[in-house]
Amino acid sequence: MSDARPIQPADWAAPRGYVNGMAKRGELLAIAGQIAWDAQQRIVSDELDAQFGQCLANVVAVVEAAGGHASDVISLTVFVTDKQRYLAATRALSSIWRTHFGRHYPAMALVEVSALVEDRALVEIQGLAVLP
Repeated sequence: MSDARPIQPADWAAPRGYVNGMAKRGELLAIAGQIAWDAQQRIVSDELDAQFGQCLANVVAVVEAAGGHASDVISLTVFVTDKQRYLAATRALSSIWRTHFGRHYPAMALVEVSALVEDRALVEIQGLAVLP
């Protein structure tokens, strides 16, 4: 169980699916932008949901390689090439999220970009974790 503490200004409405801030003590791990590459650096699919799942799996793999757990992630930035496509898939993406992170929601931001480093990439996720 993580000792991360969600931060929420008292007079703000409660967020859904993220927190406004996350505080934790420990070693900071910067997680590079993860696209939907498998272990051989091949894009796993041209579908957004499959790419989102692989990106999350890659983030968790980096955290676990450093000795942490998904619950140690305190911040994620999700870059997408099509915001409307992402928003339309929210229900499916929420289910995929729970597969990798359960009910742990770090501070998050969604940013639409014109392109990512890999032409077939639809989503890229970078983040921060605090290791115990």
